[in-house]
Amino acid sequence: MTGFTYPLLIQNMLLSGAARAENTEIISDGLMRYDYAELVRRIRRLSSAVHRLGAAHGDTIAVMDWDTHRYLEAFFGIPAAGTILQMVNVRMSPEQVIYTLNKTGAKIIFCNAEFAPLLKGILPHLEHAEKLICMDDAAVSDDEGFWHGGYEALLQSGDPEADFPDLDENDEATVFFTTGTTGLPKGVHFSHRQLVLHTLSLLAGFAMTGPHSRFSSAGVYMPMTPMFHVHAWGFPYAATLAGMKQVYPGRYIPTSLLRLIDEEGVTISHCVPTIMRMLLDDPQSADIDLSRLVVVIGGSALPEALAEQSMERGIDMFAGYGMSESCPILSTSTTRFEGMSKQEEIQRRCLAGVAAPLVDMRIADPDMNFLPRDGESTGEVVVRAPWLTPDYLGNEEASEALWAGGWMHTGDVGKIEPNGYLSITDRLKDVIKSGGEWISSLDMENIISRHPQVGEVAVIGVPDKQWGERALPFIVSRTGDDIALEELAKLVSESINKGELPRYAALQDARFLDEIPKTSVGKLDKKALRAMV
Repeated sequence: MTGFTYPLLIQNMLLSGAARAENTEIISDGLMRYDYAELVRRIRRLSSAVHRLGAAHGDTIAVMDWDTHRYLEAFFGIPAAGTILQMVNVRMSPEQVIYTLNKTGAKIIFCNAEFAPLLKGILPHLEHAEKLICMDDAAVSDDEGFWHGGYEALLQSGDPEADFPDLDENDEATVFFTTGTTGLPKGVHFSHRQLVLHTLSLLAGFAMTGPHSRFSSAGVYMPMTPMFHVHAWGFPYAATLAGMKQVYPGRYIPTSLLRLIDEEGVTISHCVPTIMRMLLDDPQSADIDLSRLVVVIGGSALPEALAEQSMERGIDMFAGYGMSESCPILSTSTTRFEGMSKQEEIQRRCLAGVAAPLVDMRIADPDMNFLPRDGESTGEVVVRAPWLTPDYLGNEEASEALWAGGWMHTGDVGKIEPNGYLSITDRLKDVIKSGGEWISSLDMENIISRHPQVGEVAVIGVPDKQWGERALPFIVSRTGDDIALEELAKLVSESINKGELPRYAALQDARFLDEIPKTSVGKLDKKALRAMV
């Protein structure tokens, strides 16, 4: 046999991107500013240095950090060494962090000094941790007996010209844990091959959208989704392969994000709706030109009111859909909007969108019979793609449920139009049954969010003696002033008359909060809301 079988490895995306963008900048706010050539040298140092720490092929190395250049280096350098990158969700409870680190057997932990109190508290309960590396070298001297050393000192021990080891593209590259509504966190993991294919699909999907919403080597990328959350949705890998200028903001502070968007010329980002609202409502936002910005909204449904507000500022905003188990991109609502009315365009941007390249997306009934793509038939969204997690780490029962019938079950209810556009109507566990009719909590949230004073809204089903269940919205006022229930009820009633909601959705009550509880990754926590009632 002649020729060479080229392996799909994470480090090859790095080298390919750097070959076209050697002098393009990587900015880590307040910490570093350097080019792709230096990025490659630092990642080579990191990849060779972890072996000097005693890490063997297949060992897990955990990272606890904000969104910095160090995390970007870890995205590539740890898997390129043949070790597994564990992205620790620092917003989990200490008990959950302990569980996840013990589950993976992480021997080495890279930790931001700000999280040292958390790490010190859980260390006696960690079964495998051997060496702790402080991300801030200056803080090492404060706890010399605690840290094994500092990050920059470790890099200096590595070789900037070291070759990356030969690996199998099916070697595990990353692992992290998703927190569901019940039970312990579930570990999802991905191989080099899966991450490369996900990256290529992400770039190809954006290239198909016409003149807008594109990844461009001339653009500037900045994450506004934590890097510990599903690889920051895979965008750092895509931005690196594209050779884009990249900006890492550290902690998410609205004024800092706005400053970086302005000063560094950020053109593409992604976040949950809550972060976008914070940016648009910040007083400094009014003085900043946001018209060059493309933003993908995920994690929660994109409300039409937020899409409209963003479009008025010139932001090219649209929804994306996926889940931790899918790496995460499954679809985006990028399309050509020519010929649409303003309202049609807003509605289209808020849908889950068209399946990404190489994603096979269907809707199925409870017996796994596929339903037609007619825009009316509703069922669970099930998918196949070459980058879906093969199972939950060490959880056979949950893995079998995830992959029942040979398709990944998303737990989302939706319908698909003949043109391939997916509309998510609810989560299976969130759909409300009242008077024998199904009420979509997402539809109701979208309608209530049209009220100009509504900042955030989450709708859950609560017991009702007469109808079985009724819808109860929890609302945060944008101004802090009270919102008349009669005004909200009128909005819902008008939607019922238009056929947007069933008649049993008539609003009887609402709860007003200063803040709606969120999960550790910024999603609306409806489990916490149910506990309130």
